[in-house]
Amino acid sequence: MGHHTGFLLSRRRLLAGLGSLGVLASIRPAAFSAAASQSSWPPIDATFIFAADVHACLVSADTLSPHCEEEGKTDANLLRHVSALNRITDYRWPVDIGGTATGLSGAGERIATPFGIVIGGDMTDDGGGQVKVPGEGHQLMQFSSRYQQGTGPDRVHYPVYNGLGNHDLDQDGAPPHIDWYRRELRDYVELNHRQTVFYKPPVAVGNYDIESDNYSWDWGGLHLVQLQRFGGDTGKGAISGLDWLKQDLANSAADGRPVVLFQHYGWDRFSLESWDPATMTFDDEGAGHPHWWSDDDRAALLSVLKGYNVVGLFHGHEHDTPMIYRQEGLDLFKPVATFMGGFALARITSDYMDVVLARTEAGSSDVTFTNAFSKRLV
Repeated sequence: MGHHTGFLLSRRRLLAGLGSLGVLASIRPAAFSAAASQSSWPPIDATFIFAADVHACLVSADTLSPHCEEEGKTDANLLRHVSALNRITDYRWPVDIGGTATGLSGAGERIATPFGIVIGGDMTDDGGGQVKVPGEGHQLMQFSSRYQQGTGPDRVHYPVYNGLGNHDLDQDGAPPHIDWYRRELRDYVELNHRQTVFYKPPVAVGNYDIESDNYSWDWGGLHLVQLQRFGGDTGKGAISGLDWLKQDLANSAADGRPVVLFQHYGWDRFSLESWDPATMTFDDEGAGHPHWWSDDDRAALLSVLKGYNVVGLFHGHEHDTPMIYRQEGLDLFKPVATFMGGFALARITSDYMDVVLARTEAGSSDVTFTNAFSKRLV
């Protein structure tokens, strides 16, 4: 038990076709024997950051989308968040939060340099921030100028593992370019992570599914999987990645090694909303069609995960409330939205898993820890 307080669709089709002819090669993890013991895993000691709901909001070089200013979706707030992440090694894992002991296995230890930052969707506020004529959107440019590894005070200093949410994928373009908003965002993810025999991306991963844009990688004996909006998504023309996920877990986690999942939707009340005819809106008491993802969607994902050692799932979507909770046998972690200063920090070793939720103070890049969770893995 845990203790807690710019490319078109034709480019992708071309790449897929070349891959089937052996011109390109996906890089997949080696298969593991189901009988392998824990002693056969590579050692694990991985510290990482998870952040979701960035909502980059520029629609021109200096103009925000309507209402973004009042909602706090400003570049100034993103810069404060970036500054806090870059200084995270100045802090120690908290011994207590609000006078209550955290119970963290690593309490009091200096926070190690994160292996990376994993993004849990809604990188942009409006499908990348494009206008009617296809072209690179200012919101995607803003996101990449802050959350792509670099130097200096205005961008993060760690590798970034990108993930998409409903704000990135639900926007339709004007005919005949219905899908070009989505295409730009999916291409950004692919070009940052999918390696081929002749292309080395900024943050290469071990296994990339060109159809769903789900991907996985390993930090030592820890297996990590990015599921984008959610595992099995078929909305707005998406292709389900569940068959890919089945094979990925069979290849890389059948020996019982720990697995961490990332996606946009969770099991919180907001993520579970359905249409309520009595109130004529979506809420958590509605019995109509789902707002975000359905019971069947969740059951299908859980079916694929059954039998694997999934030690945690990190998600976003809801903005205001830090959450550490358990549903359907999964430990779930959701920080406050990035534009509000929120993030999660995790350390997973061969022996234990520590997670804290944190946020920056208003008008400051100082970090306040708000929630803590720890469990043994052996």
